[in-house]
Amino acid sequence: MTPLRAERLILRNWEERDRDLFHRINCDEQVMEFFPFRRDRAAADAKMDEFRETIARQGFGWTAAEIAATGECIGFVGLSRTEDTPFMPEGTVEIGWRLAPEFWGKGYVSEAARAWLDYGFEMLGLGEIVSFAVTANRRSTAVMEHIGMVADPARDFDHPGVPDSHPHLKRHSFYRLTSEEWAKKKAAS
Repeated sequence: MTPLRAERLILRNWEERDRDLFHRINCDEQVMEFFPFRRDRAAADAKMDEFRETIARQGFGWTAAEIAATGECIGFVGLSRTEDTPFMPEGTVEIGWRLAPEFWGKGYVSEAARAWLDYGFEMLGLGEIVSFAVTANRRSTAVMEHIGMVADPARDFDHPGVPDSHPHLKRHSFYRLTSEEWAKKKAAS
């Protein structure tokens, strides 16, 4: 993958030096508040390897977000096919993110997400990019709104990957953005 550049960030494939941060954002209680699982080090390493292979194969995925000025990895932002969400139409691409808490509230996710929206619509030729989060996860849905995504309540759903032991995490709010909407927003800014 050729790294993407945002104003303050480099969006790139994962490197060995990122393993500690990747593990931390996959087991931190605050970061994983809206997920029914935590990953131990072995599971986090395996997931990072899976992400690396996907990015190398298709040129995009859940990529590392690095502060350009310091080289510090802060988490991930990227596009991913929704193959693990069986009720989504084939070819659906999602935008998502996960940062270490000390980097929240600084605009990094919105900045990186806009770079990925540009890439998805302009380079991949996608007609729509979606995002979804646990309905109570107001931080994530606020970012979705901030980057121009539109809530689509008719497509809200109970996530099949969330076990019955976590009923408060099942309901997900669905957001979407079409290439036409993105082009209008860019032209107006």
